[in-house]
Amino acid sequence: MSEQLTLYTAKICPYAQRTEIALAEADARFTRYEIDLRNKPEWYLPKVPAIAYGGPQVPPDQPSPESVKLNESLVLVEFVADLYPNSGILPKDPVLRAKARLFIDAVSNKFSPANFSVVHNDGDPEQLVQALEHLQSLLPPTGFAVGEYSLADIAIAPFLGRLHLNLANDLGGFPEGKGEGERILKLLQSPKLARFQEYTKALLDRPSFVATFDKDHILQSGKRRFAELRAKKYGA
Repeated sequence: MSEQLTLYTAKICPYAQRTEIALAEADARFTRYEIDLRNKPEWYLPKVPAIAYGGPQVPPDQPSPESVKLNESLVLVEFVADLYPNSGILPKDPVLRAKARLFIDAVSNKFSPANFSVVHNDGDPEQLVQALEHLQSLLPPTGFAVGEYSLADIAIAPFLGRLHLNLANDLGGFPEGKGEGERILKLLQSPKLARFQEYTKALLDRPSFVATFDKDHILQSGKRRFAELRAKKYGA
């Protein structure tokens, strides 16, 4: 790739981490620019993640009008896959590509709503267990979502990392100090989800995930964010 690429991202954002994982998998050369989502600069209008591609090499806080601006995390993951076709992000086999996209559809339409409901809104944890059971049914006996690591795995890894980090630290929209995080985590560690647990471990051990997951930063941000949420729901 000869064109310059600048990624506008935020460590706390799981959607942004998707794109960072893809770039790490591709061993891409790019400029990374951190956006403070609580205090976005006036010149920055889009959501994160966003990419400025092409155009002259300029300071990232002065994006060139000649560069192409792209956003939406899954679009950006496929964009990186197209720029780096040997990265393996997008399977070459059309059947595996279709299976990867079906897995992503299940992440978007089953896992994500259940995850948000349980962690942010104190919803019934059984809905999250059922969503993970469905995803588990799509997994092959070993390996990643379609066997080899792909965009399907990139789609879910940042959310699983944050889910486990939040629950292990009793962070969520549920009342504090009543063991709810630990209780939910134990449900996710049920023997009936053994294959999904194995899959999750492989995802979170992947070097591209580890390199783009700032655990301490995300944890401190989560503590602040959920403290604010709990104060609104349950009072100070």
